[in-house]
Amino acid sequence: MQFDHAGVATDDTDTLAALYETVFDAPVAHEEEFDGLRVTFLDLGNGYFELLEPLPDAEGAIPRYLDRNGPGLHHVALATEDIAAALEAARGAGVDLIDETPREGAWGHDVAFCHPTSTGGVLVEFVEH
Repeated sequence: MQFDHAGVATDDTDTLAALYETVFDAPVAHEEEFDGLRVTFLDLGNGYFELLEPLPDAEGAIPRYLDRNGPGLHHVALATEDIAAALEAARGAGVDLIDETPREGAWGHDVAFCHPTSTGGVLVEFVEH
C-alpha cells in the first residue's frame, strides 16, 4: 500500500484550495459533487489533499464531523491494488470495519473505511483505483 490522500473537511473549499495551491503548489486535479459533498482533489505529485465540503442541506458523516469538530483532517487514505485483500487483512488483524465490502467513492474508485477505534483514532480509507 501507499499513501493516496488526506481527506480534509471544510466549509470553504474555494479559500482552502487557493491556500493549498499557493503554499503547497497543489493545483486542482479533479472536482465533483458526490454523496452530498463538493469534493476537490489537489495534486501533490505523490498523493492528494481531498477537500470535502457539504452541499447546502447535506446530511452525513462530513456535516456531522464539521458540527462536532470544525474544519480539519478527517481521514487518511491508502491506495491498494486489491481492496478485498486489504479488508480481509484488516479483519484478520481484528480491525473493526465501517465497510465490510467496497463501495463506490469519489472519482469512481472503490473505497472502504476502517473504524478509528481500531486504528489508533485514525479513520483509515482503503482506495482501489
